[in-house]
Amino acid sequence: MKITAIKTFILHVPVTREGISDSTHSLTHWGAPGVIVETDAGITGYGYSGTHAHLPSDRLITECIDTCYAPILIGRDPLEVTALFKEMDRFPPMQWVGRGGIAQLAIGAIDVALWDIKAKAANQPLWQHMGGTARKIRAYNTDGGWLNFSLETLVSDCRASVEEKGFTGVKIKVGSPNLRTDITRLEAVRKAIGPDITLAIDANGKMDLPSAIRLGNLAADLDIFWFEEPLWYDDVASHARLAEAISIPIALGEQLYLPHNFATFFDAHALHYAQPDVARLGGVTPWIQVAEMAWSRGLPVVSHVGDMMQTHIHTAIGHPSCTMLEYIPWLRECFTEPATAEDGYFLVPQEPGAGTTLRPDAIARFGVA
Repeated sequence: MKITAIKTFILHVPVTREGISDSTHSLTHWGAPGVIVETDAGITGYGYSGTHAHLPSDRLITECIDTCYAPILIGRDPLEVTALFKEMDRFPPMQWVGRGGIAQLAIGAIDVALWDIKAKAANQPLWQHMGGTARKIRAYNTDGGWLNFSLETLVSDCRASVEEKGFTGVKIKVGSPNLRTDITRLEAVRKAIGPDITLAIDANGKMDLPSAIRLGNLAADLDIFWFEEPLWYDDVASHARLAEAISIPIALGEQLYLPHNFATFFDAHALHYAQPDVARLGGVTPWIQVAEMAWSRGLPVVSHVGDMMQTHIHTAIGHPSCTMLEYIPWLRECFTEPATAEDGYFLVPQEPGAGTTLRPDAIARFGVA
């Protein structure tokens, strides 16, 4: 089998409300700059990244694919996924200017598309092709906990997530200008959902170390499942100090672009839940590397879902380090088999591939120039 064509696209899909915010970001759409890889065997692979739908930066990703990586992939065997990932990752011109960031997002889209082809060629869903067995993965809902929601909306949405939608876990955003505001919101949500529901918090890298310690101590009696991205993303030493200072476990990884970054955090005992993201890390190939590192250290993997769950439900089922996955439904209308949660658990995908096959109308509905 040979790669015959590589075509890029950009989707901008509205989020489920008019706009959402965390401590650091505000957005109305989710971006999916991606790639379609065609082969001479008639098998087509789809892959994409996840962004805040900023068209100029999304174009940097697709232009990187078109001009830097497509020329070295045309005519190659798409089933040689690991070898092709290494070649892209170590491609000298890009290694010099692009390790991490845009280059990694571009590689990630391609790598997912190649895994999509590989699983389709075996006529298996990716989770099965990875060696996994069909099993339930618990879903926790992030799409009701945004920082711009009023206290009343926050409580109502979290309660509905549990009572009406069946989720057994929710995550809410923290990082308000006043720590007491965050505690008031946490206390109200905990009261609304009861003691048996998993409650996680996420600061999106906003806090400094003293503030994170204070919040961790003030929330100590609320049974917080994890404190996600409390500090600036690359600050290993401060995360290690925070992990020693509070009882709440630390989760992070969505802003780490290389497996070596995870190794540094692991070795510093600076995180408890690893959150690799195929959209940022460079695809399924490095995701597996991180999952293996975490598994060898007895640490769970709960992926961040920059892909809006489509490939991550496969990697979660396919690797034993995973028992739970984030639920955000923004891209569900784009795919032939959208990731679906029922009664608090994800359904097991059945279609061959990585879950990334676009519906025929997806680009017409959501594509941008």
